[in-house]
Amino acid sequence: MSIKDNHLVIMAGGIGSRFWPMSTPQHPKQFVDVLGCGRTLLQLTVDRFKGICPTENVWIVTSASYFDIVREQLPELPVSNILLEPCRRNTAPCIAYVSWRIKKLNPKANIVVSPSDHIVMNVAEFGRVISSSLGFASETDAIITLGMKPTRPETGYGYIQANLGTSSARNVELFPVDSFREKPDLETAKKYIAQNNFFWNSGIFVWNVSTIVNAFRVYEPSIASIFEGMMDVMGTDKEQQTINEKFPECPNISVDYAILEKADEIFVFPADFGWSDLGTWGSLRENSQRDEFGNALIGPRIDVYETQNCMIHTVGEKRVVVQGLDGYIVAEENGTLLICKLSEEQRIKQFSEE
Repeated sequence: MSIKDNHLVIMAGGIGSRFWPMSTPQHPKQFVDVLGCGRTLLQLTVDRFKGICPTENVWIVTSASYFDIVREQLPELPVSNILLEPCRRNTAPCIAYVSWRIKKLNPKANIVVSPSDHIVMNVAEFGRVISSSLGFASETDAIITLGMKPTRPETGYGYIQANLGTSSARNVELFPVDSFREKPDLETAKKYIAQNNFFWNSGIFVWNVSTIVNAFRVYEPSIASIFEGMMDVMGTDKEQQTINEKFPECPNISVDYAILEKADEIFVFPADFGWSDLGTWGSLRENSQRDEFGNALIGPRIDVYETQNCMIHTVGEKRVVVQGLDGYIVAEENGTLLICKLSEEQRIKQFSEE
């Protein structure tokens, strides 16, 4: 397997504002320095694939309204590698578009598909798992999905049920997928955790370009026909206009429903590299360094007194002093200050819309 055949696809079109006031629909969390490390989540996603995929093989699929942000944050990428969706159609049309685009350039390409707004704490182990999966994809017609070893009965993630009794002969760390499960209620999640063959669905996929294109042809021929019909204009100055006309014809469907739940040759790689999709302020606190009182402090000038179990994110120049809080979010961005109980953070969406 040549590294020149490896391509990275980052889906960066989400409009989530769950980290309001830091993130908004106009500037969602993938473009924000959530961790206070000087790099946005999108930039960190690209960073961890260095040495796995050449820069010229990194593709960003995003909304047309985010083009300028992507260009600013990833100036090293070829402009032609930023693919713009004219409207939201979920992950299946997004992946189909970029797959046919890559196929025209390299029919032997191996592809990793990754969300743009997740974090990975153990980058070395992540690289090992991805490289191993790419090797498997280059030799087979298999679809590989990364399953995260669960640490708690999480209701916010989908689950993958694996057949751990039979590993692949080519790679003993890969196992056949028995089923995909929707986000469960708490009692069901506890049952999953009690078994050892359920894994969190990370939304990270690995396959050869011919494998995924053929899967679309078999399982979603209506989507396949749209992009087959665009091959002549892919990579030309007519591409964007044609995409603007044809992309809205795609059904609004996830790749999980469109392909993964129907495919035969699908494997899971159970992995543990400190993964989180950072869906909540609470998850950010859990994945951040905390002081002896359970406070996660992200910002240059934060002092806390008689305060515990809080998530405080203030990366501006103002000094912030917090006293007497237990289990709160304190976040400041662009002149907006949020103080909210961690247990009530589901109400943040309501605040952000006011």
